[in-house]
Amino acid sequence: MLPALAYLTLGSMIIPLQAAPLMLNKFEDDESSVWYLAMNLNPADGHVMDYTTGWSEDKFIGTYRAALSQDYLNRVIWNYPATYIAIVRHQKGIVEAVKVFRFRESNRSLLSRFQAMNPGREVVTEGGPLQEEISDGAQDMADDPVFSVDGDLAFNWGYGNNGVRIVLTGGHLSRAHENNDNTHGLGNHFACDPLTGESTHPEWAHEISNIQDSGKNPTTVQGIDHGSGSKYVSGPVYGNYAIYVSGRANSFPSPGNLLDLEITSHPKLRFY
Repeated sequence: MLPALAYLTLGSMIIPLQAAPLMLNKFEDDESSVWYLAMNLNPADGHVMDYTTGWSEDKFIGTYRAALSQDYLNRVIWNYPATYIAIVRHQKGIVEAVKVFRFRESNRSLLSRFQAMNPGREVVTEGGPLQEEISDGAQDMADDPVFSVDGDLAFNWGYGNNGVRIVLTGGHLSRAHENNDNTHGLGNHFACDPLTGESTHPEWAHEISNIQDSGKNPTTVQGIDHGSGSKYVSGPVYGNYAIYVSGRANSFPSPGNLLDLEITSHPKLRFY
């Protein structure tokens, strides 16, 4: 018979008490090495996830079943305290390109970050991508809003009456007072209050715009998910863009891998 209080039961396992802290830490590590799908953007599903829709709201958008084929926001994961973020361009759930970043401020949720709109314009990651991989067969990369641009991620980039939820610092970042329609990324609007996230003219909403010098010129946006603004030109869909977060995982499955709502990844030994 086992000595009293010398062992701990965990499910069907019997663990010596002296080893319990190590085992529990292992389970904690396993849990924290998971990537969780927070958002998916499909710029041609008929739903416009622009600057004013979803990002700063505590609500669920889409369905689990169509999480990787339509616009999707998981409010539980949107409240998850994340240290790492991955942006993944994919084709029908197959990774085509991926960038992984570390947040400057750890253990903070995406909801709290996207609600910080006033003054906004915050560079939220540091050091550039920890991982950047693009499939050899990937097309339409020259003006991709994520993978054709260097730098870190910036959130809530408001300028004039325009707003972009996610941009990269290596692209053109309009100054706060400029109303030039010339900063492009994920979750865009050309006629809103970027400090409150409220739309003033819904016809100027658009989900994904490519890197370009638009200004007074027509603005090419991916797919059909945009308002009726006269300067918009519907362009090809480069793929869906999925956003994953993690507490500890700092590397993501390479191009060619299949995505899911949760993905286990073994953290690499890095000093950050």
